[in-house]
Amino acid sequence: MIRVTISEAKTNLSDLVKRAQKGETVIITSGRDKTPVARLEAIHPIGKKRLGALETPGFVLTGAFFEPLPDEESTLWNGGGG
Repeated sequence: MIRVTISEAKTNLSDLVKRAQKGETVIITSGRDKTPVARLEAIHPIGKKRLGALETPGFVLTGAFFEPLPDEESTLWNGGGG
């Protein structure tokens, strides 16, 4: 987390936006006591992908995904077997 005054934020806005895009949070402060008044953070940080946001061409989720697992594999997933 980065803390900057309003004056510093005005001077370095482009740099602060780039840092926010990389996932950092910027707290903007005001006054002599440097009271936090605003937070700058990315809506969609660069390099952080959510499931479902994949841009892999050719990826297809077939009906087999929803089929029950074979008994042997189901047993392993449920803590049985070795």
